[in-house]
Amino acid sequence: MDVNDYLDRIQSGPVEAPSYAYLAKLQVAHLLTVPFENLSVRHGERIVLDERLLVQKIVVRGRGGFCYELNGAFGWLLRQLGFAVTRVSARVYNASQQEFGPEFDHMALLVHLDQTYLVDVGFGDSVRQPLALPHGVAQDVSGCYRILPVEQAQDDYRLQKWTDGIWQDQYAFTTVAHELAAYTDLCDYHQSSPHSPFTGRTVCTCATSGGRLTLSADSLTISAGDAKTKIPILSADEFAVLLNEHFRIRLVG
Repeated sequence: MDVNDYLDRIQSGPVEAPSYAYLAKLQVAHLLTVPFENLSVRHGERIVLDERLLVQKIVVRGRGGFCYELNGAFGWLLRQLGFAVTRVSARVYNASQQEFGPEFDHMALLVHLDQTYLVDVGFGDSVRQPLALPHGVAQDVSGCYRILPVEQAQDDYRLQKWTDGIWQDQYAFTTVAHELAAYTDLCDYHQSSPHSPFTGRTVCTCATSGGRLTLSADSLTISAGDAKTKIPILSADEFAVLLNEHFRIRLVG
């Protein structure tokens, strides 16, 4: 797979030397052009954790995916560009149950430059820039985020978002590196189990410069700053038109 094809897909311009500025530029470019979506899951297309297939889906087929696909492919791109990258396991926080999910529930990336940075293009509406370990803080159009080290456990961290006056956990992660195959069991679970959040409803969402576009089976939500517009969808044909219009995705079959 050609790196320049990937860069063209995310509209990020020519290759630059590895740096924090270039990493941040690539992360934003990816979030603005490659949607978080579960259309393969909903249409029975099996997701296989093979870097070649993940990159092909995003670059050649013009699609998005969920965390294993998006961060799996983005990690490949970063390594081809000379960044030192490791995949890490994250346990997503369930606010209703007030507990973290299992290991490998989510894939995130650590990029090692002058410092180690958490980088994530596969968590939907989340932080849009690299966050430095151990105490990184960032604010963007998605909100205010921070990294919180867990004092009782070495190399154990939380990604948190400032929500309703408190720091709310998003997910827990460690700095332990993992091969892509380590995520297979949870990837299979999330694309097949009736208990998975990805099997019961359709979502396709992508960041915009001022907010977010989110398409579900029954509505299109356009967010810009504090303003939010929700447009009902009345048919499968209308869904297909909006999917192509806003995300340039055409589903076959």
